[in-house]
This record gives sequence, C-alpha cells and structure tokens, in this order.
Amino acid sequence: MNDRKEVRVFVVDDETVIATTLTAILKQTGFDAVGFTNPLKALAAADDKSPDLLISDVVMPQLSGIDLAIQLKEKAPACKVLLFSGQASTADLLTSAR
Repeated sequence: MNDRKEVRVFVVDDETVIATTLTAILKQTGFDAVGFTNPLKALAAADDKSPDLLISDVVMPQLSGIDLAIQLKEKAPACKVLLFSGQASTADLLTSAR
C-alpha cells in the first residue's frame, strides 16, 4: 500500500465543514478519501468497500466514534483507526477506547 491512491480513508464527523475539509485535504494529497456526516452511512458504505483507515470524531448523535470503530473493525479487521474530538471531556473516553 505504498501508493496513496490505494489507501481508502473514511472521514466521519457530524460537523459538515470538518468532514468535507479533511476529506478534501486527503484527496489533494492523493488518498482515496470519502467523507461522511453520519456514522451509520459510513458503516453501510464499508459493506461495499472497506476503508484502510477510519478518521472519526468521537461525539456524534447517531453513533459514537468509538462504537463506529468497534463495528467497523468487525467488518474490516485490518482497518486502522484515528479518533479525535473537539471536546475536552472526551479524553477519558479515548483512553478507555484503547
């Protein structure tokens, strides 16, 4: 997977501007990036083509990023996960997710 075009990245954030901006940056640098504002849609999209990397917000209304990562890893065990949050209170959640 040395070629970035071969690396499929799912970017998931309920904030549209964050999801679209991160997706655009990844595409500009050569990754096969797909953005989602609904984690359930990202999970469904993994049925068609699994991502190599999930970049996801932790706090989202439909499904937490932690739960998304757990469910996605069941479908795509090799998928790497990067979780982030704009809320300081999620530090404990991220620690427990390890």
